[in-house]
Amino acid sequence: MAFRPLHDRVVVRRVDSEEKSAGGIIIPDTAKEKPSEGVIVSVGPGARDESGKVVALDVKEGDRILFGKWSGTEVKLNGQDLLIMKESDIMGVITA
Repeated sequence: MAFRPLHDRVVVRRVDSEEKSAGGIIIPDTAKEKPSEGVIVSVGPGARDESGKVVALDVKEGDRILFGKWSGTEVKLNGQDLLIMKESDIMGVITA
């Protein structure tokens, strides 16, 4: 990717939600909510603390994360729909 986020920002690709509900009903695209789960594509170097030292991020490329419904800014890079958000918008990392 030819884009590198700055400071404590991350680039996230949304993970598509399920096509069916728990009861087996197929959900059309128009009724689907945007997923609040994604995979980190790129991370910035980290934020600076009060003394000027760079504090590394707790997440890394490839992490599967949960984020708020209205988090981030939607952008289109290299034909992909991505989100750019601050690390503080991330609620947690999903571990397998």
